[in-house]
Amino acid sequence: MASRKILFIIIVIVITVSVLLVYQKNQPSNELQVQSTVLSSIKPYNSEQIQPLPVEMILPVEKVDLGRRLFNETGLSKDNTISCSSCHLLNKAGTDRRPVSIGVNGAAGLLNSPTVFNSAFNFAQFWDGRAATLEEQASGPIHNPVEMGSNWQEILTRLRADDGYQTLFKKIYQDGISVDNIVDAIATFERSLITPNSRFDQYLRGNKIALTEDEQQGYQYFKDYGCISCHQGINIGANMFQRFGVFDGYFNNKTISQSDLGRFNVTGIEEDRYVFKVPSLRNVAVTAPYFHDGSVSTLENAVMIMGRYQLGRELSEEDIRLLTAFLQSLTGQWQGKLLQ
Repeated sequence: MASRKILFIIIVIVITVSVLLVYQKNQPSNELQVQSTVLSSIKPYNSEQIQPLPVEMILPVEKVDLGRRLFNETGLSKDNTISCSSCHLLNKAGTDRRPVSIGVNGAAGLLNSPTVFNSAFNFAQFWDGRAATLEEQASGPIHNPVEMGSNWQEILTRLRADDGYQTLFKKIYQDGISVDNIVDAIATFERSLITPNSRFDQYLRGNKIALTEDEQQGYQYFKDYGCISCHQGINIGANMFQRFGVFDGYFNNKTISQSDLGRFNVTGIEEDRYVFKVPSLRNVAVTAPYFHDGSVSTLENAVMIMGRYQLGRELSEEDIRLLTAFLQSLTGQWQGKLLQ
């Protein structure tokens, strides 16, 4: 009888390992890298719906360095004036702090540029979620006429004429400079841009004095009032779509622009009108202005609007003060320094 039990246990283990190996084999390598890093870094500290960020991302250093150079490369734009970092400044919390960004020839964009920090944890990229991965996202601004206004053929010609880039790519990629390798390097660099060790993350890891009493009360309201129903997970959001104006028509008295239609522009499905990717709230205190159109300049006003249109609740001044206090605790660190 004992031998049968042992045999049964062995069979169960073999089947489980086989299923895991098949699952791993079918995962895209870049997604697997991120998932493995995150899963190995996150411990079940508590039963909260929010989990702390990993302390670091384990990524190939040479590829990160190449991606950093490409991220700052104005040669990716038509007129050599715009780079990824033009709209995502790392010294401005990964944003440009404009309502909408300025692209080639001084053209104004249509949407607010979200922070690049912690974008590795987004379930989709862009406000309308039209890009499934960071690699796919990297191509978008390059072809957008009001952002970089370029194309891959021009970029490949330009980079292949640069001996420095030729050497760097050959060290990492057997086939040298290609579209796939360019976006892979940029995406790898972007995956390195995480902001761990916020005071709230410290709190989640067990340091209960990391938050003030006001911040802890704000967090309790954040849960009690329902904010956490959309803003949860490791990125405190950015893991679902939601309609802007759940309890009331936010756009009812506004002149509607194409960008206000949100995910409808991607799917053409009526139910997706005014639906957007829920933004991450990490570093929200230093990434104003807010919303897809950058129309709100203060965090307090953004909280009030969210209460009214997403929760169906008129928040009191005290509610807003406490919720804002909590949100300010979500600011993390990059290169050992608190984001400013």
